Amino acid sequence: MTVKTKRRLLLTVFFILPIVTAVCAIGWGRYSISVREIAACFFPGAFPGVEVTNNMVNIVFNIRVPRILLAILAGAGLSVSGAAFQGLFANPLATPDTLGVAAGASFGAVLGILLGLPSVGIQLMALIWGSVAVVIVFSVSRVKGISSLIMLILAGMVVGALFSALVSLVKYVADPQDVLPSITYWLLGTMSGVNMTRLALGTPLMIAGTILIFLLRWRLNALSLQEDEARSLGINVRLTRVLVIVAATAVTAAVISMCGLIGWVGLLIPHLSRMIFGSDNKYVIPSCIGLGALFMLIVDSIARSVMAAEIPVSILTSVIGAPFFIILLRRTGGVSS
Repeated sequence: MTVKTKRRLLLTVFFILPIVTAVCAIGWGRYSISVREIAACFFPGAFPGVEVTNNMVNIVFNIRVPRILLAILAGAGLSVSGAAFQGLFANPLATPDTLGVAAGASFGAVLGILLGLPSVGIQLMALIWGSVAVVIVFSVSRVKGISSLIMLILAGMVVGALFSALVSLVKYVADPQDVLPSITYWLLGTMSGVNMTRLALGTPLMIAGTILIFLLRWRLNALSLQEDEARSLGINVRLTRVLVIVAATAVTAAVISMCGLIGWVGLLIPHLSRMIFGSDNKYVIPSCIGLGALFMLIVDSIARSVMAAEIPVSILTSVIGAPFFIILLRRTGGVSS
């Protein structure tokens, strides 16, 4: 079996595993549902011996399916965005928040919570302010009409710090008895309460951004070369950078607007993919889609099932991700992008 065949087989496995895990996740929880009951919910009348109650249908379609879809999209999107930024900036520590989009989206969301907006309004505020943060970064990074990668990273750090301070200011003025707990819980990251309406608002951005990065994976390899060498290959370096940044920003802002801050996914999964496939984005980007979706499905299933009270997702991603990342570093000695 050739190396190429092995890689394709691995990619196939990485795409099948999230599907199998999703089916298991529908039935896994404090209210257990068997595989036959799940199938009967999706195909009424196809299983005569299986009794399907209204409560079971409600749990499957209104609670677990939207949440599982969000976990798949969020995990895949954050992983791909992290891999794209690591390749674009040639920095293995780059994350989806490199340009301050997470801090901007968080400010928009907590401001929406402070103003008492409904969940859709909070989501829109997060999307708007995440985009505003990146626009500010681009504006600040332009020197004599030119925006360099170093200036982008530095501007992202500054703008991220600014919006983090604004988030702290909103928390300071929020009502400590009512609003502040909601803000704190949202910032910890959670996928509870998601429904098809909220999912429909952010899904197009996540899917479009992920597909765009997937289509640009060949050019990401060229961007790891010197700029002159990339241009000699016919790559429009500036346009490619802008497209990658816009796509990753859209994905990150959409994810954060729906489920709050979720750390480590955009850092851990790309490193794991590179440990398996090397630095070729032809394989790294697709594997990030499968592995990211699988990771978030497992983490969210644990978060909602292991205790009576749901554990915030970001706590689990940190608890699982940090030790696993240390193991990766110990095994590889550091992973270059």
